[in-house]
Amino acid sequence: MTTLSRRLLLACAAGLFTLGAQAQTALDGILKSKTVKIAIPTDYPPYGFVGPDMKPQGLDVAMAELIAAKLGAKVELVPVTSANRIPYLQTKKADLVISTLGKNPEREKVINFSAAYAPFYQAVFAAKSLPIKSWADLAGKSVAVTRGAMEDQELSKVAPSTLEFKRFEDNNATIAAFAAGQTQLLATSAAVAGNLMYRNPGLNTEYKLLLKDSPCYVGVAKGEDALLAKVNEIIAAAKAAGELEALSKKWLGRGSGELPL
Repeated sequence: MTTLSRRLLLACAAGLFTLGAQAQTALDGILKSKTVKIAIPTDYPPYGFVGPDMKPQGLDVAMAELIAAKLGAKVELVPVTSANRIPYLQTKKADLVISTLGKNPEREKVINFSAAYAPFYQAVFAAKSLPIKSWADLAGKSVAVTRGAMEDQELSKVAPSTLEFKRFEDNNATIAAFAAGQTQLLATSAAVAGNLMYRNPGLNTEYKLLLKDSPCYVGVAKGEDALLAKVNEIIAAAKAAGELEALSKKWLGRGSGELPL
């Protein structure tokens, strides 16, 4: 073997070693730099939005700050959309994604998921003064719902026959009708209801009945097993300490419930 061949072989081997090491060093890099880049939403209240002080806030933002604190690192919040949140993780623009990320088989092919940290659900909401404890309590009342939405479909399965459905073409119209007092009840997602409660505190709206639950997970890049294990450890401790329950109650108006691992 010539000298040149040896050098090329050594260079290739070094390159492969470097690539292999990089695939496993996200946690080491975070602990060394004391900084973690976490992708969060800024246009999806109450999970992530820009507050009056122009700073990101919401459940996902609070969860990002919690994980960073437990890692002993400063959090660098990286705003993302639903379309680019997974690519940001894959291209290392973010170490973690905390952005109302649901788990499904297609996504599991390209990224890993932590244990669930928060619920994402569709539910029935109403004023605190209106006693609603069961589906039977909806009898004779009226509900605003977006036509064809998941909550429309789910509520139709369990509603008493005397519940009056007032269907609207989009979430804005649905919310406007409820806020204007055109209906007593609102059937919508936690995100839409959370935004309503944040912007209209005088309505005294609260969660009443669950229609469908779909938890949120932290996204972690493939190959980052050490980081995934550490995130799961943090989530488990936060769950045991009641921190996840507190975050859910603060931002969603309902406890976290039984979150899957």
